[in-house]
Amino acid sequence: MRDRDVLENPGSRGFRPGRRTLALVLVLTLALALGTAGCGSAEETPTEVVLVTHDSFAISDEVKRAFERESGFRLRILRGGDAGEMVTRALLTAGNPEGDVLFGIDNNLLARALAEDLFVPYESSGLEHVDEEWVLDPEHRVTPIDYGDVCLNVDLEWFAERGLAPPRSMDDLTEPRYRNLTVVENPATSTPGLAFLLATVARYGEGVWQGYWLRLRENGVLVVDGWEEAYTVRFSGASGSRGNRPIVVSYRSSPPAEIIFREPRPTRPPTGVIEDGCYRQIELAGILRGARNEEGARALIDFMLSERFQEDIPLNMFVFPVNRNAEVPPEFAPYAGGSALSLDPEVVEANRETWVREWTRIVLR
Repeated sequence: MRDRDVLENPGSRGFRPGRRTLALVLVLTLALALGTAGCGSAEETPTEVVLVTHDSFAISDEVKRAFERESGFRLRILRGGDAGEMVTRALLTAGNPEGDVLFGIDNNLLARALAEDLFVPYESSGLEHVDEEWVLDPEHRVTPIDYGDVCLNVDLEWFAERGLAPPRSMDDLTEPRYRNLTVVENPATSTPGLAFLLATVARYGEGVWQGYWLRLRENGVLVVDGWEEAYTVRFSGASGSRGNRPIVVSYRSSPPAEIIFREPRPTRPPTGVIEDGCYRQIELAGILRGARNEEGARALIDFMLSERFQEDIPLNMFVFPVNRNAEVPPEFAPYAGGSALSLDPEVVEANRETWVREWTRIVLR
């Protein structure tokens, strides 16, 4: 009791504290404060769920509000650059993540994330509406949300005006009549550029794809750093573009986008897709290991598989839903499904850096 009296009222009975006594008082006070704060934090129930994603993620306000109303959690969206940058940052914070759910990792980046134990398993009930072809991890550490195909696009009007038939295959691009007409993205700096490189590996095989790129280079292929420059600046078929290249690496969903955003709105897309050579990208979501709100994370993944969210995908992110019951806008319907090339994620992970180095040596040096 006496010691307690002195600590509570050190000036009583003529007591004068020295520096050591004051230090002890400060340390004890700080410890009590931190202990109280820590106990309060442990008992708090999370009120928000944090979605870590890439810069291209988009959701309508109405659908975002629907999730918050149905789940009781506020949704906070944390964007972190392109898909590659996002995954790299998540790996650096594995076990102590910046959020609860990561969305936007694709089949080309998946193997490393699984090998480094980035996610915890969760099998959503919404998967009953998703065909097995989209499920890439039998342990359900990641959940498929959407898919999109990287494809060669052509400016149909440009070819019609010149009386030249547009190319119909990847092989056609190496023919003299298509010299200096193609623009592609660098696979070292661009996701669609990497996908098109992988398409050539899948299409021609190891030891042969290199010769294809050599022929493309000799036929005047133009390489730029990213999709934005390739499509909106260099490609002649983009709305408002003054580009002079009528062949570009873009997406299967680019023609419907040209209908939706052009003024005046055309009845038919002015651009088309070369079906030969499309490469499939599947985007997935997973609960991050160490998430502060696993309950909210599970609710968010369930919601992302719901028809409400899935039908919101095409007009916001210009990719296609994986829920077989989700309807797509009429502009997208002709482009949904279709065949596409792909490679096993583990094969991509094991060879990606080597393939990119070989590509750089062949095309840029």
